Amino acid sequence: MDLANLATQLNAGTILPESIVLVTLMVVLVGDLIVGRSSSRWVAYAAIAGLLGSIIALYFQWDIANPIAFLGGFNGDDLSIVFRGIIALSAAVTILMSITYIEKSGTALAEFLVILLTATLGGMFLSGANELVMIFISLESLSISSYLLTGYTKRDPRSNEAALKYLLIGASSTAVFLYGVSLLYGLSGGQTELSAIATGIVQANAGQSLGLAISLVFVIAGIGFKISAAPFHQWTPDVYEGAPTPVIAFLSVGSKAAGFALAIRLLSNAFPLLSSEWKFVFTALAVLSMILGNVVALAQTSMKRMLAYSSIAQAGFVMIGLIAGTEAGYASMVFYLLVYLFMNLGGFCCVVLFSLRTGTDQISEYSGLYQKDPLLTLCLSICLLSLGGIPPLAGFFGKIYLFWAGWQAGQYGLVLLGLITTVVSIYYYIRVVRMMVVKEPQEMSDVVKNYPEINWTLSGMRPLQVGIVLSLIATSLAGILSNPLFTLANNSIANTAILQPIIISSAGAQSFAPVPKTSPPVSLTDRT
Repeated sequence: MDLANLATQLNAGTILPESIVLVTLMVVLVGDLIVGRSSSRWVAYAAIAGLLGSIIALYFQWDIANPIAFLGGFNGDDLSIVFRGIIALSAAVTILMSITYIEKSGTALAEFLVILLTATLGGMFLSGANELVMIFISLESLSISSYLLTGYTKRDPRSNEAALKYLLIGASSTAVFLYGVSLLYGLSGGQTELSAIATGIVQANAGQSLGLAISLVFVIAGIGFKISAAPFHQWTPDVYEGAPTPVIAFLSVGSKAAGFALAIRLLSNAFPLLSSEWKFVFTALAVLSMILGNVVALAQTSMKRMLAYSSIAQAGFVMIGLIAGTEAGYASMVFYLLVYLFMNLGGFCCVVLFSLRTGTDQISEYSGLYQKDPLLTLCLSICLLSLGGIPPLAGFFGKIYLFWAGWQAGQYGLVLLGLITTVVSIYYYIRVVRMMVVKEPQEMSDVVKNYPEINWTLSGMRPLQVGIVLSLIATSLAGILSNPLFTLANNSIANTAILQPIIISSAGAQSFAPVPKTSPPVSLTDRT
């Protein structure tokens, strides 16, 4: 094989966004080694600039002619572009809320950014991984970096405890996932590329074997851990409570998006013969996640633990689109994760700001906050109401699209359960909003009575303010102006070749067909 042919098959330009993140990581690492502690004044902004540059590179790679790279190991199709963009953008917003938080914890900011960028790289590669070895390496890059981030504030015993629990449970889930993947490799006759695994299984007449069923169960267990689906959620509440708040903000969006990207790509390509079986398993996971996440969240007194159980419930909602298996279902998943990025990170920005100013995250201490901090109250209220699905915010339209796709696919029981648990979730979200807004001055909590004077000129506070304002605007407008986002989600599915053979058409039902690029935008009324 000559060098020109090898370069063509490698197609290394496909990973230009990841290369930009890698260069940024090296700049932050080497710059900190050379300059020292004074580098904290610029490394965060360099990291954000690199992530935004990566997102721009993803934009120019949309709908490229040849998305396959590294001899079939990486697929830079439109589906991967959307998920890689979600992960990069979540990392950028996480950095905005991390600057002051990490500096006040007494730890090094540059080292935190290096680990966070490594986790971002792992998530981005996992979103496009098309081969078993690359899937495992990307998954481990994301997981090990997440363990380090969870225990980064090493002077905090809660952070150490959270990191240890996360490591032990995560290592177990990784071992289970690896065993399932090894079975898949053996049953397919030694194939590692996802597109060849199903063919190898058919040729070996292993489509209905017990080994393939065991492999499926183990793979789903690994994916369930990554997306915080019940009953693989045991790590979530403790890690969310003990880990640094910016870290759990990234885990709740970036890690979850990478997990769903892996689920779509691996299950639809490697297990097409068992599609009904894995949909049945995910139905059980979705039911457990929606019920457990929303019901247990009602009893929480810590804001971070409440958001942990909320994250479990949100995973259950997103799984409705995966179970539907239609073009509308996958597009609804992408759309919901896009809007979930803004509303969830916006909520965590507010939690970070409140904890920096008061030193607590107890829900009862938010009482009367609107009298002292109107901006924080407004943003947190909008983000929580959007997570609850209150119209006309982004979360309402995200859930409408998910439920409609599930209804089209005949998942009537799952959709009805989703509607009921959504009503339950509204209670614990509105409880926080009511406590912040409705309380009389004499009912103000002691913490809010002693609330420090708001000063955005302090070091590192301006980026946090930018993150709060951007999340507030995006969450408010993403619902009203949802057509561009939904068109993006639809096109990402319609232009992804690997999904076309397994997409189930819904005859006689209203279709969420992708909007042609040359046609005028579809109005919200026409769509719903």
